[in-house]
Amino acid sequence: MTLAEFWFVLVGFLFSGYFLLEGFDFGVGTLLPVLGRRDDVDRRVMINTIGPVWDMNETWLIVAGASLFAAFPYWYATLFSGFYLPLLLILAALILRGVAFEYRGKVDDPAWRQRWDVAIVVGSALPALLWGVAFANIVRGVPIDADGNFTGTLFTLLNPYGLLGGLAVVALCCTYGAIFVALKTTGDIRTEARVLAGKIGIAAVVLGATFLVWTMLVHGGWLVWVLGLLTASIASGTVVGRTGRYKAFPIAGTAVAAIGLLLLSRLEPDTGTPKRLA
Repeated sequence: MTLAEFWFVLVGFLFSGYFLLEGFDFGVGTLLPVLGRRDDVDRRVMINTIGPVWDMNETWLIVAGASLFAAFPYWYATLFSGFYLPLLLILAALILRGVAFEYRGKVDDPAWRQRWDVAIVVGSALPALLWGVAFANIVRGVPIDADGNFTGTLFTLLNPYGLLGGLAVVALCCTYGAIFVALKTTGDIRTEARVLAGKIGIAAVVLGATFLVWTMLVHGGWLVWVLGLLTASIASGTVVGRTGRYKAFPIAGTAVAAIGLLLLSRLEPDTGTPKRLA
């Protein structure tokens, strides 16, 4: 293993850890108006499930970005300049969500809490969608010139393949979030979370399978098919995980899906052979 390959594995591990741990945060926040529709007590319970860990989970993103800058500055520069607007929106959404968690309970007023609840939902769903779009476009490939400058626009990234990847990530995060709520709560909200996890899980499997099939058909190569089938078989455990009997399945599904995307980004289209790391 070369030094470049070692750093690629390390960066992949850090990004996978971020999506693995932040995934249920995004899911819980996105499902706030669904599972917490009855009263503020349910919404407060949902927020409390992620309250001790959400800020720590985001540390993985900071370390991953710093490692990417240190190991692959050319890749970092091209990525962050080409995806400048989506990444800026992700950063703004994460800041908005963090502020909402802290300020939601500062004033005893339903209208005040409702406004911050909207901020939590937007700050959770938008990053999940845009991260899915971004990584799908990394797998698909983006137009850059000889100097490594991105030559497209925001609408270049919002292509059908990228949007499908974004929707698949949102559905997977919502499934993961519903399962997490079911594991961390009791009573009616736990029962509703289990039922909802099964329904959203079906959508996540359909969207994820469609995305994987599209990816495998575009890239070709036996390695792509092996990786895609392995990812699909393990990620489909998110639906089984709604029962609570196999708690590791949703976690494994999220991790494998993230690692699969990262590995697919290293493969050349059509041939499915690994790209050379500079």
